[in-house]
Amino acid sequence: MRIPVHARRAAIRCAYVALRVYWFIVRPQMSGVKCVITHGDEVLLVRHTYGNRAWDLPGGTVRRREVPVDTARREMHEELGREITDWVALGELYVCANHHRDNLYLFHGRLDDRRLELQLSELAQAGWFPRDKLPADSGRYVRPIVARVRA
Repeated sequence: MRIPVHARRAAIRCAYVALRVYWFIVRPQMSGVKCVITHGDEVLLVRHTYGNRAWDLPGGTVRRREVPVDTARREMHEELGREITDWVALGELYVCANHHRDNLYLFHGRLDDRRLELQLSELAQAGWFPRDKLPADSGRYVRPIVARVRA
């Protein structure tokens, strides 16, 4: 039996609230990835179903014993339904937000077409935007990360 999308979204929102409480108490150091996915001169941004609903870069948390580039591959396959094998490292970014410290590994991947199969329990929306016309309600780190990608 497949759980309906609205029920999965509700479960993820509840889990996110519990994570925020954990982060507030423990103040952990975490590792994650943010991926700049491009098609020509357009950048893919997503809106999550939980947390801050601003347009953001897709990404996720690095699992124990997982190499960050493997996290990028896994997350793009899980969230976007796409296999990207050719990644360019864009460096790292250290972020303090939501009561935890993140070491974000940044990657750039290209797609030949705009086709996506969104995982709707985590992602509410995805959109392709010209690099020089990113939405005003983009996340705090979107522009500085996108700026690391060479034209």
